[in-house]
Amino acid sequence: MRLLAALALALAPTMFAEGVPTCPATPAYSLCDLVFEMNDQDAAAHPNPYLTVKLHAEFRSPRHRTFLMPAFWTGGRKLVIRFAPDEPGDWAFRLTSNIDRFNDKEGAFQSTPSEVPGYVRPANLHHWATLRGENVNMRKQHLWMGDTCLRFAFLTDAEFRQVADTRAAQHFTHLRGLLIGGAADSPAVYADADHPAFDYFQRVDDRIRYLNSKGIVADLIVAGKQNHLTRLFPNWDQRQRYIRYIVARYSAMNVTWQGIEEFESYDNGRELLKEIGTLLKQNDPYLHPRSTDTRATSAALAGDGWMNFITHGSGDDQIGAIEHQLYPAAFVNLQFARENSGAGARTPADVGTDEFRRRLWNSTMNGQYPTYSNTGTAGGAGERFDARQLTSAGAQQMAHWFEFMDDTRHWELEPWFDVDGARAIALEGVEYIVYVDKPGPIEVGVEKHGYDVSWFNPISGETIPLKKWKGERWTGQPPDSAHDWVLHIEREGRKESMLNSYKFDSREYPLEMQTPETAPLKTPFDIAEPADLTVSVSKPAAFAVKLKRETRGTRSMMYLWTAEAPSQGRGFRVVGTGPKGTWSIPAGVAGELPAVVSLRLAGMNALGKVYLIDKVLKLVP
Repeated sequence: MRLLAALALALAPTMFAEGVPTCPATPAYSLCDLVFEMNDQDAAAHPNPYLTVKLHAEFRSPRHRTFLMPAFWTGGRKLVIRFAPDEPGDWAFRLTSNIDRFNDKEGAFQSTPSEVPGYVRPANLHHWATLRGENVNMRKQHLWMGDTCLRFAFLTDAEFRQVADTRAAQHFTHLRGLLIGGAADSPAVYADADHPAFDYFQRVDDRIRYLNSKGIVADLIVAGKQNHLTRLFPNWDQRQRYIRYIVARYSAMNVTWQGIEEFESYDNGRELLKEIGTLLKQNDPYLHPRSTDTRATSAALAGDGWMNFITHGSGDDQIGAIEHQLYPAAFVNLQFARENSGAGARTPADVGTDEFRRRLWNSTMNGQYPTYSNTGTAGGAGERFDARQLTSAGAQQMAHWFEFMDDTRHWELEPWFDVDGARAIALEGVEYIVYVDKPGPIEVGVEKHGYDVSWFNPISGETIPLKKWKGERWTGQPPDSAHDWVLHIEREGRKESMLNSYKFDSREYPLEMQTPETAPLKTPFDIAEPADLTVSVSKPAAFAVKLKRETRGTRSMMYLWTAEAPSQGRGFRVVGTGPKGTWSIPAGVAGELPAVVSLRLAGMNALGKVYLIDKVLKLVP
């Protein structure tokens, strides 16, 4: 078989003299562009290839897995099928096309071994890994630390290179951006819904390639906020062509799909995401991770079948902490805060460096992977790029976060609740990471072993080792009270021995999600307000919890309030957090009023136990 494959490669220039190319020897996870040139007859039959040409290659791997890759038009008479083999060995492909010269042609090429990590995949319930050829025995932990540069495609070449080079040096592994900008950018991206701007997309190609060469995954938001996608592509056929076009251009690269910006700002955000998310799932042969950008949480869409990780867009710990206990998915917080290090604050999420750092570490304790944002580099509407902010204090503290977490078994850590005076994540009996937001006495329960103990300064990245310790209850306080600290309790020898195992997950039993308590008699709280069963969207309403009994668990409670109009199919929206306050029901909960709304209160106690209560309300104008 190897001899036949080698012979096929040797004969390739002759076999494909009619215009069907093949790949040279290609390292695994490297791109190969098969370029097809239409002749006069083809061009006359297809004056707009974007609309009418159908050309696919079905690639067969050495282990007989198949990848169906569509071609994309690059302007003039050129079509490209872009492919990246995901394992070394002999590959073959077969073409199908409505251009007879290309249809039914076959080819073969060889992929060579490579040190490039595989594509990112959700793993271990709440975590991330890279997989080689979908082989679970060849997966490696992946530490997701993202950056936000929404207008990466519109920066000058020098600015973009500076972003990529700086973020790579700071250990960032992801960069999030708008694939086609926002509504104001549409003329530069599509002349109209049927004519992409090829120079623009070539620039995006080059920039994603460069990010990938630096070890950075491109997190692609496929359209801007406030109905940008439906205004640019008003009908289904246009949106379908667009999604297939970007899959053809970018799925062979190391990317994730992040839906639409602020899906809640769309008139039909959930329905639209079902449409494009399903297209991505069906057409992307590499099955890159899929979710969407959000103002609060994308968990409302988790049951729709296309999404395989959950995003948050809020620094409210009660959303992240409670949902982590409810959903068997990896969580990424896209905007727990934006650091204002000098470029100016424009929204309530824009905070100083100290507050940004605290939100970073609290999001980690929630079980979320972080994405950085700075008001000078994020590229929000009306914001100018300020290269000076690339090396801000917050960006440096993100680098310290990565260096610390990279030395842990981060792919197995889960929120840990046997702690007083702090918050923690842990792999029980192996490693405990305790974040002390407000310095003071703390107590941590651990399995009885001998441990190495140290304090980590999240501002400077400095580690202060303590004496070895053995016991079940560690008590103490940070070195000083000037700022927040991180306590690290680890069995270093045990961690080193675990790294020699081929197993990715060291737990004896797979982690299972808890079943929330819904029985009223067992729930230690009730809904006190709203007492009225009718709520107006035009008037703020009070909400409040009534605690029915005091227990060890209820000494510290988190609460998440959501509302949903089930008959209208829009999914739930977060309407409040905490034990009491005032909220206005978002207009996105229901499209038509009056509407029957299910108000749900999720409460989590200090031990991590979640309780759910529902109340039916009538929503009126």
